[in-house]
Amino acid sequence: MRSDITFTSHGVRCAAWHVRATSDGLARKGRRPCVVIGHGFGGTRDTALLDFAEGFADAGIDSLVFDYRGFGASDGTSRQAVSYRRQRQDYHAAVDAARRLRSVDPDRIALWGTSYSGGHVLAVAAVDPRVAAVVSLVPAPDGAAAVWQIARCAGPVAPLKLIGHGLRDVLQTLTGGSPHQIPLAAQPGSLAVLAAPGALEGYEAIGGPTWRNEVCARTSLEVAFNRPVTHAPKITCPTLVQIGSEDRVAPPHAARRAARRAGGPTTVLEYPVDHFDVYLGPWQQKALADEVDFLVGALA
Repeated sequence: MRSDITFTSHGVRCAAWHVRATSDGLARKGRRPCVVIGHGFGGTRDTALLDFAEGFADAGIDSLVFDYRGFGASDGTSRQAVSYRRQRQDYHAAVDAARRLRSVDPDRIALWGTSYSGGHVLAVAAVDPRVAAVVSLVPAPDGAAAVWQIARCAGPVAPLKLIGHGLRDVLQTLTGGSPHQIPLAAQPGSLAVLAAPGALEGYEAIGGPTWRNEVCARTSLEVAFNRPVTHAPKITCPTLVQIGSEDRVAPPHAARRAARRAGGPTTVLEYPVDHFDVYLGPWQQKALADEVDFLVGALA
């Protein structure tokens, strides 16, 4: 029940999967609710997202799973450039695309995000009052807290090195050169955006065929300014925030603060897990089951 579709975000073609529900139990007048699903930092739509979409399908909920511009099967340049502003724009475009699907109820659109996109969905819902529900899984809602986490795990010099590589990327691009890319994830002590223990193994375990372990270094210059926590008070719809209490990538205290600040009814669930434990195995099944319960209640 999966089909390839495309939509346009700021003139660029984005690739998506429309995963159809396997039942019409939640349909109204022939139209079903739909969850718009975007991947986390440097991920792709084939990075452990389909298992969640298929779980929603079994519960009677459609999904639209998409790649941001410059990632996976979507068009766009520069490739592998993580920009939270562009990715939020792509989320809005994906929501518009979902509302145009014939089988989808445009007033029952939910957002699902994880890690970096777990912050995006908060910012997008804050400015789109039609969004019916939000799921934010092990979110990174405060870039300043994330940078502090990098400094705490890898030492205070690590963020400075990343900034240096970011400036090199900007200079090369401005002078007509190729983008300067660095690893997305690596072993502790190595140069990478994420060098936390288990980050490389976590990405390699869930990365699909289109995933690449590299990003444009310029993203290191803007991460600290990505603070969707500041938008949380403007959210009015039901929100589920799922936190890994042992998360070494997305600081749990930042997720708790975002949940406290959310303007709508908010459910907070904590699991005794690290960041990547929620994408595979029993903890993925537990997180998914909790999401299904929440979404059925919010969208039915």
